[in-house]
Amino acid sequence: MPDVPMSPSPDFDLDSISELGWTNYQQRMVDRWQGSQHSHEQDYVAEEVPIVLMYNGISHVVMLATPTNLEDFALGFSMTEGIIRSPKEFLSARVYQRANGIEVQVKIPDERFQCLADKGRNLTGRTGCGLCGASTLKQAIRQPASVNSNISLTSEQLSSALAELHHKQSLNQLTGAIHAAAWVEPERGIVDIREDVGRHNALDKLLGLLCRTGRDVNTGFVIVTSRASYEMVQKTAFMGIGLLVAISAPTGLAIRLAEEAGVTLVGFARGDKHVVYSHGQRLNH
Repeated sequence: MPDVPMSPSPDFDLDSISELGWTNYQQRMVDRWQGSQHSHEQDYVAEEVPIVLMYNGISHVVMLATPTNLEDFALGFSMTEGIIRSPKEFLSARVYQRANGIEVQVKIPDERFQCLADKGRNLTGRTGCGLCGASTLKQAIRQPASVNSNISLTSEQLSSALAELHHKQSLNQLTGAIHAAAWVEPERGIVDIREDVGRHNALDKLLGLLCRTGRDVNTGFVIVTSRASYEMVQKTAFMGIGLLVAISAPTGLAIRLAEEAGVTLVGFARGDKHVVYSHGQRLNH
C-alpha cells in the first residue's frame, strides 16, 4: 500500500497531549484493599475522549477513544467503513484540540464525500461500538471481497507472538483497561501495535498504520486482545488480511463471514492453546 500524505498536526505522544489538555491516562490516589489489608496509593486510569471525525468540514461520527495515533485511526476507519476506496483518497488529516474533545478534520475527494453524504450517517459511537453510524441493515452487513492470502505460520510462531504481545502493551500494563491490535509477521514477530480503550478503535488504528507505512498485507496477520465479533472480521477482510487471531471467543456471525470471505479465524488464543474456526490451512500444526 502506498504512503499516505498527512498534513502537519500535533504529535500525540504523552507530553504533547498533556500540553493540549488530554492524556492517555490520569493518575489518582486510591484506597486499595486485599482482605483486611489497606493501602492508600497512586493508581493509573485509562482515559477515553470524544473524538469527532469530520470529512470535508462536515461531522460524520463521534467516537470515544484513547487520544493517540488519531491520524492512523481516521485512515483505518475511513478504509474499513468504505468511506474511501484506497489510501490515496485520504488526502490529508488535521487534529485539533477543542474544549470538550478532539476534532480530526479529514479531506477526501468530492466524489467520495458525496457518497458519504448520501448514506445519511452522522451518529455518536460509544467506546465499544462496532457498527457505529450504520442506519440501515445494508450499511451494517457489508460483504467484503474474498481474501486471497498465502500467509502461513506454525503453531509455535503463533504462541511466540502471543507471548510477546503482553510485553508490547505498554499502556495496558499501566492501566489494565486497554485493548490492543498487533501486526505480526511470522519470521519477525510483532512488527506494529496500536492500543485503545475500544477494541474496534485499536484495530482501526493498526489498519490505518498498515496503510500509511505500506505494509504488505500478505506477509502477516492480526492479533486482537478481545473477542472476534462480526465487524472485527469484516474490517480485517476489507483490508485483504487472511488471518485474524483473537484471545477470546468469536461470534457465530463472525465465523460465517470468515468462512465466506476466506479469512482464517482463530479464537481463544492463549499460550499454546487456540481454536481454529475457519480456513485452517494457513496454520501448520
